[in-house]
Amino acid sequence: MAEQVLPAWKRWLDSVGDQGVFFTGFLRNIFSGGFEWSEFVRQCYEIGYRSFALVGITSFIMGLVLILQLRPTMVSFGAASMLPKTLSVSFIREIGPVITAIICAGKIASSIGAELGSMKVTEQIDAMDVSGANPMQYLVVTRILATSLMVPLLSLMGDVIGLLGGYLAVTLTDKMSFFLYFNKCIAALDFTDFLPALIKSVFFGFAIGFVGCYKGYNSNKGTESVGIAANSAVVTASLWIFFIDMIVVQISTILFYSK
Repeated sequence: MAEQVLPAWKRWLDSVGDQGVFFTGFLRNIFSGGFEWSEFVRQCYEIGYRSFALVGITSFIMGLVLILQLRPTMVSFGAASMLPKTLSVSFIREIGPVITAIICAGKIASSIGAELGSMKVTEQIDAMDVSGANPMQYLVVTRILATSLMVPLLSLMGDVIGLLGGYLAVTLTDKMSFFLYFNKCIAALDFTDFLPALIKSVFFGFAIGFVGCYKGYNSNKGTESVGIAANSAVVTASLWIFFIDMIVVQISTILFYSK
């Protein structure tokens, strides 16, 4: 038993150390000269624009379904008029950022892991290093910064689209004008609802980019390692999203919501 546990702990500690070295290299290359702006803009397009449709459709459906699920309970308590406020607070604080991050973990982390993993297998990363290019700056820094920027933006746009889906569900059952619905949604929100959601979205984006880059950049030689890197990136990024969400919710509850 001990012989099986000790190697597992050793592998875990080795992985933590490797990630620390990888993170240090990322920080060092952010501030080094010759930032790859063209690659950064391209990654923002690939990560942000190409993920918008998936995030938008999912957020719209989530907003619609939440209203349809909440309405019977709210009506039984005579609080049907509170549906827009309930949806806006729950969607802005928790559902929108987490759903967007999980979608991006499945789409973006796997894509980055597979892309860098295939470059590792075909020795393109080694070729860049030998030719004098900086693969860490060109491949890693640009992708992590792009995910850190685009995931919060996708989350904000997903929040708006989710509220639109909620409005559609409200109009299916109740008569409420578009302006009245959004007035109720906005009136229920406060700055303390937006700030924690925005902060954790930035951390979500960083975790997605970092995990995808780390898994792909450090994949083993061999074709099967590309699939392993992509799968491992999705699983690890998803776990980090829930772990970060738990920490931010606890901190924001203590700072903003406890009375």
